[in-house]
Amino acid sequence: MTILVVLPGLDGTATLHSDFSNAVRTAFESVAVISYPSNQVLDYIALERLVRSELPPTAQFVLLGESFSGPIALSIAANPPSNLLGVVLSTTFAESPVPLFAPFAPLLRLAPLRALPLPLVSWWLLGRWATPQLEAALQSALLTVLPEVLRSRARTAMRANALAVCRLVDLPVLYLRGTNDRLLNRRASRKIAEAIEHCIIKDVAGPHLLLQAAPAACAKAVSEFALGLGC
Repeated sequence: MTILVVLPGLDGTATLHSDFSNAVRTAFESVAVISYPSNQVLDYIALERLVRSELPPTAQFVLLGESFSGPIALSIAANPPSNLLGVVLSTTFAESPVPLFAPFAPLLRLAPLRALPLPLVSWWLLGRWATPQLEAALQSALLTVLPEVLRSRARTAMRANALAVCRLVDLPVLYLRGTNDRLLNRRASRKIAEAIEHCIIKDVAGPHLLLQAAPAACAKAVSEFALGLGC
């Protein structure tokens, strides 16, 4: 069977995917979430280098890039190892998720991200799918990461420019799009799908944190995609 390798969102932790991992596990030999250093400021180039060093060396695998990690997954897919079968993108982007604010990305170094009220963060990322358990898990994950690291990742995302590499992707791609994503509008998924010949979009009822809020539905879509790859 095949391994599913998951690249996490902005928090960079491996603590927010247990429900999804458990739901999708039957379609894969194993599920591995690659976490990012919580105390190091690393840009997309450095993070891609880290990810490539942790990919399965010989076993076949499917790569899932969530939110912040979408540009990393796209870059790897554009120059893939021979054992990569396909890519899943979950509520992510190839270019700045908020293009209007991209010129102000440097100001994020001053942003007190941890000071944002949890109800506001929850409304933005979870919406009506918020539960006390999900909110607590999200807050816990964010608190494990140094504030300057979170700010750096937010700046990096605002400057994302992976649309050119999308045109080099020749692997099958599944894009999971949240129907109630308050962070990304549909333009983000359309741009990726227009640039990648073998990309299909699957709408899943849920918010930006789609893998966390709708793990069963996401697992079903990913499992069907993997089946189509011969996994």
